[in-house]
Amino acid sequence: MRSNLSSLINHVITVVLALQSILIASHAYMPLSDDFLRNISSGGQDFEPGNGAILSPILIPRVPGTAGHASVQHHFVNFFSTQLPKWKLQWYNSSATANKGANVPISNLVFSREPPWTKVGQANWLTLAVHYDSKSVPEGHIGATSALPCAILMHVARSIDGYMTQMHDEMDALGEGGTVAMDMGIQLMFLDGTESLDGGEAALYGSRDLSNTLEKNVNPLGSGYPNSLSQIRIFTLLDGVGAASPMVSSYCLVTSWVYERVANLEGRMRKIGLLETTKSTGFLSEGNATNVQAGMVADSVPFMERGTPFLNLQSPPLPSSQNGLEDASILDAPTVRDWVKIVTGFTLEWLDMMEVWPE
Repeated sequence: MRSNLSSLINHVITVVLALQSILIASHAYMPLSDDFLRNISSGGQDFEPGNGAILSPILIPRVPGTAGHASVQHHFVNFFSTQLPKWKLQWYNSSATANKGANVPISNLVFSREPPWTKVGQANWLTLAVHYDSKSVPEGHIGATSALPCAILMHVARSIDGYMTQMHDEMDALGEGGTVAMDMGIQLMFLDGTESLDGGEAALYGSRDLSNTLEKNVNPLGSGYPNSLSQIRIFTLLDGVGAASPMVSSYCLVTSWVYERVANLEGRMRKIGLLETTKSTGFLSEGNATNVQAGMVADSVPFMERGTPFLNLQSPPLPSSQNGLEDASILDAPTVRDWVKIVTGFTLEWLDMMEVWPE
């Protein structure tokens, strides 16, 4: 009974803190200037399916416990360790049992960067999440629209890294910090075990285990957030993107204003000719009614169930008959490049990078 009460109290505190942070963010959110938007890269050759340095190593079968799965993990670790050494890596390992009784390792990788002055439990996180595993059935499944989000997050990290260093250096020199707006950090979650190990409905092994672990990870007294989960201001899931003509709805009333901001960002990019696709309504639509879906199956669900505000940048799944293996041929190059720019722009806006853009 006492354990259940404690868990309920933690959930309530998480929700209250999250709503408070979201309200603060809604007032502090600063759109990027047109000149800044023009400076955002689409990633170019890095996103070529056949030989792109970021994307192509992920476009292989990635079933947990296989060599392909381990190869993709190595790709992530090598990228950050060699190109982005200021980012911290944390492994969250668990296991899942397939129907045949096999014990399969599940490994979530979380890369993060926060201001140098923050102590444990002080930073608040913009969390961008993807899943990197692929389906076990049919054999040889690639899952290109889940591989692409992984590559986009890698590109985002590299794109914002210099701006983060500049902002941290300037704020540190001025002795700033200690407020929600100043103590922002970013987490990139590469989730594992999303797909079923036996060909059924998505299992969400990794996101369920990670959300539970973060909630149980208690922060030091006085840190401002009771546990690691409550430090997440918004959990932004990117999944099922890269095919032509995407349609992304708003799924959470609490974060509908964030959806509107991303839609507005996309609209501004289209207006000044920065996006290649000609979809008249955009990937996201300003004024789009929030579609609260009962029974939704996505990696945001375990976090949502614990009170974490979430934003799903997720297209409806394509019919399995359209491309059963979901290989690289399903990716539309202009759509890919536009998603790269939109997600990078949103991340820069959330982190208030207009502060370091030269006027």
